[in-house]
Amino acid sequence: MAKIISGKELSAKLKAEMAAEVATFPAKYGRVPHLVVILVGEDPGSVSYVTGKAKASAEVGIRNTTIRKPDTISEAELLEIVDQLNADPEVDGILVQLPLPKHINSDKVIAAIDKSKDVDGFHPLNVAALWQKHPCTLPCTPKGIIKMLKSAGVEIAGRNAVVIGRSNIVGLPVSKLLLDENATVTTAHSRTRNLGEVTRKAEILVVAIGRPKFVTADMVSDGAVVIDVGVNRDPETGKLCGDVDYAAIEPKASVITPVPGGVGPMTICCLMENTIECFLRRF
Repeated sequence: MAKIISGKELSAKLKAEMAAEVATFPAKYGRVPHLVVILVGEDPGSVSYVTGKAKASAEVGIRNTTIRKPDTISEAELLEIVDQLNADPEVDGILVQLPLPKHINSDKVIAAIDKSKDVDGFHPLNVAALWQKHPCTLPCTPKGIIKMLKSAGVEIAGRNAVVIGRSNIVGLPVSKLLLDENATVTTAHSRTRNLGEVTRKAEILVVAIGRPKFVTADMVSDGAVVIDVGVNRDPETGKLCGDVDYAAIEPKASVITPVPGGVGPMTICCLMENTIECFLRRF
């Protein structure tokens, strides 16, 4: 039976440690970190994420402001808001909740955020710094995955790791972080031929493809470490499920993450940590 990494439990532990640290900040620095989240429109998933970020901020003791704008906002108006937040010395972290409406260029908006306030780690200069091994703000989900592996005592160095997915948000950066931990990394995707042959060689398998129960038991070797990044609706039950068939794979895996309660809570936890890091760099 697999060891289950509870992102919920690990994030609660880490947030308690952060809260103790943040409690000392008013005496040291005169204030606490301030995170501003911009929410455009009323996408249910985005609203849920933003609510979760506000809740986590309260738990850690970070000041949180959510700016809500209708999905009719122009790109110019949104960029003006970002400019104002960049110039505000009381703002330490800026996050624009994605996805944005189709008439707004997301890349342009992300690039407009001050690199030093980019708590998502999506700014082009932060991405470049990651790949060049320079100090930077790491993307939250990949950062959380590495923390989960280490918390479970998984040895990464020298292991064969396979990442299914090549997005800028998860697939590519988590491949780079695994490389930095000295794993031998294969990045697979929807065009990979004989995908099952590739995934069966994985000692560490990270799945971020966005398809419910896409990875089946026959695609996973006995004793593999399986990290499931997906959050989907099961087409049969309507319940939340991941990108892997958890019920079938859990008996084969040595370590596995559940959905929900796995990678998701750690993503928000690492956002809190990034906000604190951005704040401390200013002093």
